[in-house]
This record gives sequence, C-alpha cells and structure tokens, in this order.
Amino acid sequence: MLRILSRPATRLMERYLPDAFIFVLVLTIIAMLAAMGIEGTNPVELVRIWGDGFWSLLQFSMQMLLVLVTGFILASSPPVKKLLASLAGMAKSGGMAIIMVTLVSLAASWLNWGFGLVVGAIFARELAKQVRVDYRLLVASAYSGFVIWHGGISGSIPLTVATEGHFTADQIGVIPTSETIFAGWNLLIVAAVVIALPIANRMMMPREEETVLVDREMLGNDKGLPLLPNDATPAQRLENSRILMYLVGIPGIVWLVLYFAGGGGLNLNVVNFAFLFIGLTLHGTARSLLAALDDAVKGGAGIVIQFPFYAGIMAIMTGTGLAATMSEWFVSLSTDRTLPFWSFISAGIVNIFVPSGGGQWAVQAPIMLPAAESLGADINKVIMGVAWGDAWTNLLQPFWALPMLGIAGLKARDIMGFCVVLLLITGVIIGGILWVI
Repeated sequence: MLRILSRPATRLMERYLPDAFIFVLVLTIIAMLAAMGIEGTNPVELVRIWGDGFWSLLQFSMQMLLVLVTGFILASSPPVKKLLASLAGMAKSGGMAIIMVTLVSLAASWLNWGFGLVVGAIFARELAKQVRVDYRLLVASAYSGFVIWHGGISGSIPLTVATEGHFTADQIGVIPTSETIFAGWNLLIVAAVVIALPIANRMMMPREEETVLVDREMLGNDKGLPLLPNDATPAQRLENSRILMYLVGIPGIVWLVLYFAGGGGLNLNVVNFAFLFIGLTLHGTARSLLAALDDAVKGGAGIVIQFPFYAGIMAIMTGTGLAATMSEWFVSLSTDRTLPFWSFISAGIVNIFVPSGGGQWAVQAPIMLPAAESLGADINKVIMGVAWGDAWTNLLQPFWALPMLGIAGLKARDIMGFCVVLLLITGVIIGGILWVI
C-alpha cells in the first residue's frame, strides 16, 4: 500500500519540486503577500522588516555549516569509516539497510538533532556502498529519524521552559523535563514513531525495476592517500605529522571530558567541537583531515545561500504579526482538551515559514500559554504540542535537510516524495495521541 502511495508522490516531487533555493524564494514571496493581505503591512515597512532580519541567522548558519563539515570529517576518519563499514556489513538486504538507517537516525536524533542529521547521512552513504538499495529512500529514511528530535533530550522548547529565568518563567514557572520530555504520554509518542517509521520506510521500497541506485564513484573510495615521498619537504612532513595533530586534538578531547564532568549539556557548539577534535585526532594527520574537508565543503553551498533568506522570512512572520495571527486562529478552534492538538497543527504550519524551534516558541508562546490558562488546558501538553509540530513538518521543509543532502549528494526533490508519505503517517500518530490524551 505504502509503495503504491509513495510512487506517485515521488514522481510528483521529482517533476514539480524545484531546487531548495527556489523553494525558499517562493516562500519569501508567499510570506510577503500574506503579510500585506492579512496583516495590512505597508510594502515599504515590509521590505524594511525583511531586510533588517536577513542576517539574523549568521551565527546559526555557520553552526549548521560546521555540522556538515565537522561531522563529515569525523565520519571519514579511518577508524570511524571502518566501524561504519562493519556496521553496514550487517545489512544483508536492502530492506534491512532501510530499517537499520532509520533506527540509527532515530536514536541519534533523540540524543541530539545535529548529531542525528550527520550520523544518518554518513551511515546511509556507507550502506549504499555495500547493499543494493534505492538510494533516495535510504537517505529519506535517514532524514525521517529527525522528526523525533523535539521529543528528545535536545528539544529546544522543553529545554527552554526547564531553564531558570526563561522568558515565560513569570507566567508558567520552570517546568522540569520530567513533565515534558520524560512524561509518559510523550514517551508514548516517541515509542509509536520509533515503531512506525522503520516499518513505513521498509514498506515504501520500490520494485527492483524502479530502484534508483547511487553511483558509487560519487561516494568516494577507500584507497587512502598517496604515500609520502622519500624526498618530502619540511612542509609536507608537517602536513603528515601525527604529533602535531595529537598536541592539538588531545587537549580538545580533555576539554570535552572536563565540560561533561562539570555538568555541561549537549548543544550545537559542543557537538561541533566534539566532531572536530575527535575527528582531528582520529585522522592523525593534517593531510588526511584536509582531504576530508575538501569533500565536505562541496555540500555546504545550499546552507550558505539559503539560510539568510529563511532569516528574512522569519522576520516577516514575527515582525508583521503574521505568525501570531495564524496561531490565534487555531486557538479560536480549541477547547481545553483539544488545544494540545491544535497547537501541534498550528506549529506545523508556522514551521514551514519559521523553521527554528527556539524562534517559533518565541512567536507562539505569547499566544498559546495565555490560551492554555484561560481554557484550563494542560500547559505541559500544549508546550510539547508546539514542539512536536515544529519537528513534524521538517519532513516537508527542506531547511533542515540541507546538511544531510549535502553529505548524501542529493537534491530535496529526490527524497521529498517519500517524506510526504511519512509526513502523513507521523501526523496521524502524533496528532492522534495528542487528541486522545
């Protein structure tokens, strides 16, 4: 059934979904037209809001570029490549490869969303080298695990409200993760998604004649670097010095130990730091690391050019009040029992235009929290409804797929047909549980 459903969806996306850069340009125009039509924003003021916010994600853009680069560096180090190859060797069929990459991505994304994006993509590449399987579905399966991130321990919204002094603390106090991430009903959603996604991905496997294989030359080879010549120059010997790399890499690893021993938690900077210094140490030589870097940066162009446009869209949505208006409309449909569900739906729609968990919470919290109080709804469930909605439509929004697509060497249109099917399945699961509870 799912194979039949995924076939037209895939063909539709391959034919009509443009490059992700065109997608963000279209979203920009839609957001501008909506702000003028719904909010009555003056065109000159609209352009000012858009331009003022255009560079607001520069730090985040660099962080995401480093997710791709440092993750690739770590995964392409000789020890990790050997480990991934060994793990991929356990897949004896295409179906097993699909299930394995989904489970690995789910587990990694639950721990940390940046880690999940990189690990899923790298593992998909390694599986494609060893197993005959549709590469589009393999990468889509790796990306599908990302849907779980906001219900996991790196979820920015539940972690925000669990932090002393957060911006809504005067209104709701500090809410521990035991009442959000580790609440029984949230773990039920996580468990349902973990069970459903591998099965759904396996059921979407195309027939043999429809299978699209990857050109293994694109994935690189494992021949290694040429040997250092006997008459190597001092510069060449420095580039191949293990001592130099260890003198810098080991202190980085020591810092990580001290950081976690002191109670530090995972965030994007820490993940990138860990990827970089563990990767630097495992590569052993600057020559090996720089060769991996050359391959890694090839996939980063989409991040560099597209993230500023998304920052501009976010500025339009927040600065004109458009996101607030959308949220208020869904609140008007809600009762105390259904508000978590409608929070989920509204967050999913807002996420198309504001693909940032923290940014989205800043927009929706001032609407959703007073609504929860006035209706007598469960605030914890409303909070997680917004969190799950933010994660859910990432299956449709190529913003977060860019690092993974860069590593995998694919376009958004290659995987989005499968992702649309998964969007429907996970929407029913998450929304259904939020409605029932």
